[in-house]
Amino acid sequence: MTDIAWIDKALAAARPQAVAALLRYFRDLDVAEEAFQEASLRALKTWPDKGPPRDPAAWLIFVGRNVALDGKRRLSRQTALPDEDAISDLDDAEADMADRLDQSDYRDDILRLLFVCCHKDLPATQQIALALRIVSGLSVRQIARAFLVGESAMEQRITRAKAKVATAGVPFETPGAAERAERLGVVAAMVYLVFNEGYSASSDEVEARAALCDEAIRLARLLLRLFPAEPEIMGLAALMLLQHARAAARHSPEGEIILLEDQNRGVWDRPMIAEGLALVDKALRHRRPGAYQIQAAIAAIHTRAKTFAQTDWREIDALYAALERLQPSPVVTLNRAVALSKVSGPEAALDLIAPLGERLSGYFYFHGVTGALLLELGRKAEARVAFDRAIALANSAAEAAHIRSQLDRLAEPQGSAAASG
Repeated sequence: MTDIAWIDKALAAARPQAVAALLRYFRDLDVAEEAFQEASLRALKTWPDKGPPRDPAAWLIFVGRNVALDGKRRLSRQTALPDEDAISDLDDAEADMADRLDQSDYRDDILRLLFVCCHKDLPATQQIALALRIVSGLSVRQIARAFLVGESAMEQRITRAKAKVATAGVPFETPGAAERAERLGVVAAMVYLVFNEGYSASSDEVEARAALCDEAIRLARLLLRLFPAEPEIMGLAALMLLQHARAAARHSPEGEIILLEDQNRGVWDRPMIAEGLALVDKALRHRRPGAYQIQAAIAAIHTRAKTFAQTDWREIDALYAALERLQPSPVVTLNRAVALSKVSGPEAALDLIAPLGERLSGYFYFHGVTGALLLELGRKAEARVAFDRAIALANSAAEAAHIRSQLDRLAEPQGSAAASG
């Protein structure tokens, strides 16, 4: 229980709550981050010998706060130390702190931090990037991959965002109802990006990064408590629940990707599916459709189908068409092409995605879907080219292995079916 791997997981899981609480104490993002990092280093030194604390988050907050206070006291020789109540409460007992983590201040800490990172003075891209870095502790590399930009560009984006927060006088508190509503869309987008970072983990990363999916779902539930009548937040929570419910079926014991059509639906998480379906139905009754609701409705069709063959692809195609109108995106069109191939055949799907080649030239899934559609049509030479490009862009060994299995099918007399999205 005290090996380094366990400690790394505990630190990752505790980070959002610990950083959020430290930010509330010190009103400074850099101080909160540095305090957490120092507390993490001390955890790596002490936990292997003394064992894990009763509450890792409380321990990290307790140690991190004391570290930051010591730093402020050392600087007090040159600069007057702020009043104690301005930077800390006066209770230093770890046990009391652990108890207080269950109270409203601590329950709201992460949500408060989300709204700070998603402040209206920051451009949307900086808001989301900053929240991914500060709240969830994703590396710059992970965030850059989510945004499809270079690491150096993302590093600069996050640095600018932190500087803006530091100089803009951003209040470190949960905003009022009107301001919360204005920023809700950006916060929801950030939460879904956190979820996707965990959901897209390769088979050898699933266990370590599953906490990201759980954290995103938890944050969505917190948002639902603040906005219980907002159908898009219902849709967001439902979408993540329905996707995460299939986690146990998405990889084989050997780490290979299992497509939706081949998944064992018996191991899907039925309580999670029931919660997601209830939220979808509740959201759609509001008759205010949004992007998350439509995506959740698509996921609901997949989960309600008893078998892959019973999937209502016409309804999925119609929903993707609605999503295209509401939120035009080449990735949405690519996903629609998979559904269209089931309804109208691979030729129609290829015609749909043909104009996307330039914009999605660096996107693994574009070449994978293109290759599968070409293979279904028996255009093997073109399929090989598409699959070769997909392998070159694979983000994991499992993705590359899946494409190699498609290449193996080129030796068959006739390709069978296009890969599902």
